[in-house]
Amino acid sequence: MYYIKRALLALFIVFVFNLNSQNNFEGLGETAFNINHKVNQNYKANFSVKGRYYFYKDDTFSFVNRQIDLVHFSTLALDHNQSISLGIQYRIRESIDGEHDEIRLVQQYNFTTKTHAIRFGHRARIEQRYFKNLTQFRTRYRFALDFPLNGDTLDYGERYLVASTEALLSMSSKFKPEIDHRTTVQMGWLISQKSKLQFGLEYRLEAFNINTEQKFYVLTSYILKV
Repeated sequence: MYYIKRALLALFIVFVFNLNSQNNFEGLGETAFNINHKVNQNYKANFSVKGRYYFYKDDTFSFVNRQIDLVHFSTLALDHNQSISLGIQYRIRESIDGEHDEIRLVQQYNFTTKTHAIRFGHRARIEQRYFKNLTQFRTRYRFALDFPLNGDTLDYGERYLVASTEALLSMSSKFKPEIDHRTTVQMGWLISQKSKLQFGLEYRLEAFNINTEQKFYVLTSYILKV
């Protein structure tokens, strides 16, 4: 619990500091509803709906809707700790804030290991992002860890911690390559055998090799197994 408070406090301090010192800083929230379905021992499917909104923009606190994401992933297990996934995402923005909609195709490899109660995860992704007048290719690598906060196993009603760091490289024929970085800390509750609730914070540095944009996210998600 001590480490969670330190991590959340650090991200909050970053938010307050940037709020008072930067004009290229934005605060956003993202709420997600996820459905996971395990078809058999080797294949599972995930469906999610995400809503994103601004709560701080242009030096003003306000609530402004930004987008809605519809996402599907199909995952095939290669081993007990390895898997590959194919995903498709449709981002709705044009009817919400006037920006272009997006179709995204995703290819993913995931590898996990476990030491005592801590699980370590490595995720590599390749994405093709299709906009109205632009196609963008992006590679991503994320290192994550999660562990229960009460003992070595996670029981119903108990909490757990998820933390990750991710690097991203975006390329297109119309713009210079962009490098992003994301740091995320989330706390989760195992409500029942089939449901979890997560809340956390994320700090993003976008295009920091060109003209850094800083974004602070408040994340909430509900995960349901069916």
